[in-house]
Amino acid sequence: MSSSFAPEDGFDPDNWPPLPIANTQLQGHEEVEQVLLDSYNSGRMHHAWLFTGPKGIGKATLAHRFARFVLANGKKEGGNQDGPGLFGDALPKADPISLEVSSSSPVYQRIVAGGHADMLVIERRLNEKTGKLKSVIDVDSVREVGGFMRLTPAEGGFRVVIIDSADEMNVNAANAVLKVLEEPPKNALLMLISHNPGRLLPTIRSRCRTLKLRPLSSDRITQLVQTYAPEVSGPDAQRLAALSDGSIGRALGLVEEGGLELYAELLSLLHTLPRLNVKDLHRLADKVARPGADEAFLTVTGLLRWWLERMILTAAGKLPATSSMADDEALFMAGLASQASLDRWFLVWEKINHLVARTTGLNLDKKQVVLDAFLDLENTVRTAR
Repeated sequence: MSSSFAPEDGFDPDNWPPLPIANTQLQGHEEVEQVLLDSYNSGRMHHAWLFTGPKGIGKATLAHRFARFVLANGKKEGGNQDGPGLFGDALPKADPISLEVSSSSPVYQRIVAGGHADMLVIERRLNEKTGKLKSVIDVDSVREVGGFMRLTPAEGGFRVVIIDSADEMNVNAANAVLKVLEEPPKNALLMLISHNPGRLLPTIRSRCRTLKLRPLSSDRITQLVQTYAPEVSGPDAQRLAALSDGSIGRALGLVEEGGLELYAELLSLLHTLPRLNVKDLHRLADKVARPGADEAFLTVTGLLRWWLERMILTAAGKLPATSSMADDEALFMAGLASQASLDRWFLVWEKINHLVARTTGLNLDKKQVVLDAFLDLENTVRTAR
């Protein structure tokens, strides 16, 4: 179904890698694609789907892929025929064997251009006052979903709605979507994308058919990094795979933000504990706190939190077997973890998470946040001795 990767299909060097709405390729999720295909071919497709799994592994790409497929193929019914047979009887229409829709398809092109009358995508909207994305999907953003889905399909078949991501809906928006799920319109398909389904209302989860997408293998991530970012060397692609936890979105984000270089600086600082190199710490903090460096700040703080979580899991013997790590890094993690109790390290990790979250929401001084995070690590090691 999604075997070999062919960047020539839909390849646009000015928009590469493609956004989920334009991505014709999906790697590593053949089983869930087959579930969707079988559901469609049965003629009894569920009206609502919940795609779950870690961020950046292909959930949105799958949703858009299925939306294109459904809109291109129309409604599947038991009486769907393909014309008269030899003796005047009707020949059954062959079932599709793939969710693939070519980038040359008129349906694909209208969807990518935002001009398909039967498709609606709900995401966080721009705050007109600040010029930035809103922190949540509010009720105004989803108010049109019910009315849209109840309209007769303009091109026959289905009306399709994708909410990306459902985790970002506030309470009022979630309740509005729940009302639609309680009385699902005919010929309508709703797909919810969730990185953390535990945050959704139980009543929303219970009314959707859930498909869990799993992280991609390190080998698959390495292959995709070299396909999407051919300038990355083989060894660097493997390092990015090790940092990505099976998320191609995370790996490509690290490529874009110089993540390997930032990670090397972060590790270099950690190795100076329990007495941090203050000069290097300020240099790193200045780099990620300068104007326009918001993504670099998120990358560094994200890598720090990821590293601490990995250290805690390693010390507790609960690091997933699929995770990969260099021997010298594993030894360093074990040595640092032994400097304080796991409870203390967990509190530090939790505190840094909270600090970064407050920075994003309250626009705090990013440099001070980075300094405070590293100084808290230093204090933890020193006081535990």
